[in-house]
Amino acid sequence: MREHLKGLGIGMLAALLLAGAHHAVAAGGAPGLIDLNKATVEELAKLPGIGPAKAQAIAQHRSQHPFSRPDDLRQVKGIGAKLYDQLKDQVTVGDVPAAPKGHGG
Repeated sequence: MREHLKGLGIGMLAALLLAGAHHAVAAGGAPGLIDLNKATVEELAKLPGIGPAKAQAIAQHRSQHPFSRPDDLRQVKGIGAKLYDQLKDQVTVGDVPAAPKGHGG
C-alpha cells in the first residue's frame, strides 16, 4: 500500500510539473517567461505589480504598437522604471506581429 501511494504521489507531482512547464512555454515561448505580445490579459495580470487595469493597458498598447523588446513595456502608462525592474526577468518578446498593410502596400 505504501509503495502504491508513493508511486501515485510521484505521478501527480510529475503531472503538475509538466502542466506548469507547458503553460509557461505556451504563453511565452521560453520556459517561465511571459511573452508580452501573446499573453492573455489574465496572464499579464499575474505579473507582480500588474493588476487587471494595467494588464488591459498592456494589451491595448500592443494592439496598436506591438512590443519589439521587453523594455518597450515602459511605454505603457503606469509602468515606470521601478516596476519594469521588477518585471524584466519575467517577460520576453517573441515574434513581433507584422504591421497591417495600408493601401497600395
